[in-house]
Order: sequence, then structure tokens, then C-alpha cells
Amino acid sequence: MVTAAGVAIGILFGIFGVGGSSFATPILGLLGVPGLIAVAAPLPATIPAAVAGMVAYVRRGEVEWPVARWSIYGGVPGTIVGAALSRAVGGQALLVASGVVLALIGVRILLPFPEKRLAGLARRRPGVVVPAALAIGVFTGLLANGGGFLLVPLFVLVLGLTMPESAGTSLVVIAMLSVPTLATHWALGHIDWSVSVALAAGAIPGALIGANLAPRLPADGMRRAFGVLLIAFALYFVGREVTAG
Repeated sequence: MVTAAGVAIGILFGIFGVGGSSFATPILGLLGVPGLIAVAAPLPATIPAAVAGMVAYVRRGEVEWPVARWSIYGGVPGTIVGAALSRAVGGQALLVASGVVLALIGVRILLPFPEKRLAGLARRRPGVVVPAALAIGVFTGLLANGGGFLLVPLFVLVLGLTMPESAGTSLVVIAMLSVPTLATHWALGHIDWSVSVALAAGAIPGALIGANLAPRLPADGMRRAFGVLLIAFALYFVGREVTAG
């Protein structure tokens, strides 16, 4: 079951560059995986899945490398701080927070990005990108979330990247930020490798499939369907966790 879920999660991750670990944590929670384990278990799969997904974008020249570097510089220390805070917050609260985040991702996907952007501003100003990535990194470490749903709007609205560039760049950053996040959660004892390996076995090929499918799919229709799916699932999951708690 975990591997089959990983395939679906990987495909969505490869297509949209967001929602991978955010979707995985609630699904693992529904499958009975304990809170902190469900939060951290997607991490070992996130790294190779992000790498697998980004390959197609790199080949198409859809990665903005300076932006990726600045995001990594700011995000890495933030992920360590966030991951260290996770134990104090607790597994149940993090599961509910993961569901809320998933709903926010769905809303963000449904809302079209405005045409007016601060195009090129942050491409020339790492002082804008690094602090933003630091804040995203804290959030990423806390929820063991790749942070793509925050990175993509930053890249599109502030940096003026196209959606394919944002997805490709996001996957590069996610792959790098997941390394210190994984190391910290592993040190805290939050990684169950049997769950992580089963999830990775599905997510890695799924991400490859999704990244190669992305250019062939109707972008608007897929975006709307994905957004509705995430919101509906998130509402169900949060309601279940709150009533169970």
C-alpha cells in the first residue's frame, strides 16, 4: 500500500513540483503510521524523487541556477532549526498542520498567478531570496516538507520565473534542502526506514513519469483538478485527525 501511494505521490510531484511530501504525510497517517514517523518518513524518498523529477527540467533548460543557489544558501540552516523544533511541537499537531498546509497548497494551485510580477527583481538581488528561503527552510524542516508550495509562488511572483522554470528550480532546491532535514530528523529518531524505503520505491519512478508527462498535459485542467483533489483530501484528513484527537 505504501509503495502504491508513493507512485501516485511521485507522479504529482513530478508534474507540479509541489505537494509531494505534503501529500505523503497525511496518506501515511491514514495508513496508521505514527505522527512524527509519518511526518519524517517521506524525506528519504523526497531527495531521489526530486532529483529524478528535476532531470527532465534540467535537460529542457528550465532551471534558474543562480536562484537555486541563493535559495539553498538561505534554506539549509532554516531546515535544521525547523527540524530540531519538531519534537517540541509533537506528532499529532504536525499531522494536523500537514493537512492544513495541503489545503493551502490546493488553494494556491487553484488561484491563477497574477500577470503583474516583480520580474527579475530577486534574480539580481540575493538579499531578497536568501532571507525568504531561510523562512521557508524553517517551515520545511518543521513539517519535513519540501517547501515547493512556498518556493513556486516566490519564484513566479517575485523573481518572474515561468511556471516550468519555477517547477524545475523548486525541485533542485527541494532535493538539497531535504538532505539536512533528513539528517536532523534521523538524529532525532523520526525515520522508520521500512516505511521510507517502501514509499521511495514508488515515489522515485512516479516522479520520473510525472516530470516527463508534464509538457504533454493540459496545464489549466490538470492544475484545477489537482487543486480540488488536495483541498478535498485535506479537509477530510484534518477533520478526521481533529475528531480522533
